[in-house]
Amino acid sequence: MTPFTAGFVGIACLFALLIIRVPVAFSMLIVGFGGYWVLEGPRSAGGVLLTESYSAISNYNLIVVPMFVLLGNVSSAAGFSRGLYDAAFAWVGRFRGGLASASVLGCAVFAAVSGSSVATAVTLGKVALPEMRRLGYAPGLSTGAIAAGGTLGFLIPPSTGFVLYAILTEESIGRLFMAGVVPGLLLTGLFMAVVWLVSYFDPKAGPRGESVALADRFRILWQAAPLLLVIVLSIGGIYVGVFTPVEASGVGAALVILLAVIKRRLSFKNFRDAVMSTLSTSAMLYAIVIGANVLNPFFAVTRIPATLGEGLGAMGLGAYGTLFVIILAYIVLGMFMDGLSMLVITIPIVFPVITALGFDPVWFGVVAVIVIEMGMITPPVGLNVFVVRAVAGDVPLTTIFRGVAPFLLAMIIGLLLIIAVPEIALFLPNTMFG
Repeated sequence: MTPFTAGFVGIACLFALLIIRVPVAFSMLIVGFGGYWVLEGPRSAGGVLLTESYSAISNYNLIVVPMFVLLGNVSSAAGFSRGLYDAAFAWVGRFRGGLASASVLGCAVFAAVSGSSVATAVTLGKVALPEMRRLGYAPGLSTGAIAAGGTLGFLIPPSTGFVLYAILTEESIGRLFMAGVVPGLLLTGLFMAVVWLVSYFDPKAGPRGESVALADRFRILWQAAPLLLVIVLSIGGIYVGVFTPVEASGVGAALVILLAVIKRRLSFKNFRDAVMSTLSTSAMLYAIVIGANVLNPFFAVTRIPATLGEGLGAMGLGAYGTLFVIILAYIVLGMFMDGLSMLVITIPIVFPVITALGFDPVWFGVVAVIVIEMGMITPPVGLNVFVVRAVAGDVPLTTIFRGVAPFLLAMIIGLLLIIAVPEIALFLPNTMFG
């Protein structure tokens, strides 16, 4: 068996394992180790398993994952998400679809704490969906806003997607975090525009909320200010060069724990649950990184990435034509796979192609994350849709998928803008890092 043939057999086995629901980390580990064994022998395969596993676990930059996950879990356990939502509603609730817009804004802010799309959707969904139901919001608009807003957790720093992308490609986590800020704000604005347009053409879908006096708006904002300050200190500290991403994650986690204790909003049980949830999530991500590190040498030996690049080049599509094919493949895969699985499996294959075409790797990281976000609300899998369905209770999946459709269109518009104007993603990292 030639290395190239072994590579395609390995990819087929990988998808077969995923279809029968073997965890993605173990699927990659089995295929990577088994494939390397077939091509290079058991001794070399054992060496790759040991060295790559140690390399993944000892990666200093990976510490940002448990720290930022802990920050988000403690914030959720302490009920800070409610304060973010109340502050957002106080300022935008009086507009058409104000509660849905507040939900999107709350998701964007909480995304800067949690770094997880699922955690963002669950946390804000529990707070916002009952309120929107009470005021008579259309189920499609309310659930669609939460499902789409939750995807911002994968883009707005501290994004676990960017952390994994940085580790897989050896790019700077700090540059990637900064690259996600403006696109995250752009998508937030586009989502809020969708809410306004839907409410404008169907006023009953998103009625206006009660107007809040200016003094009360500032009072409510002041109540949410401590958590906002944690976000500004941790993420802003990276921007001004005070902290590295790893230091920022530790500072942010410590500050939010201290804040929760001072406000007496964190019981021992809640803190223990937050820590256990953090350990569970972090163990899963570490396992995925180990699996990806073992799979990558196998792909390198098979020369599939290089052959794919040569094949796409021979098609004569040009740089942007090839990029379109890759994005289309991501969209199709996103209909059947979750975001993290798609990221760790595809990046080792497509990244050499992207760099050979001359695209900025940081910019492509933003593009890839946005396309993966689209997969989170695209049928038939749409992970965030299923998450919101679990929170909403009696809202049919078809209703939620219809509700996210205009938000999906907004994401396509945002993606096209970032492709047409790369500086939207690159301005902050280029300004900060030169």
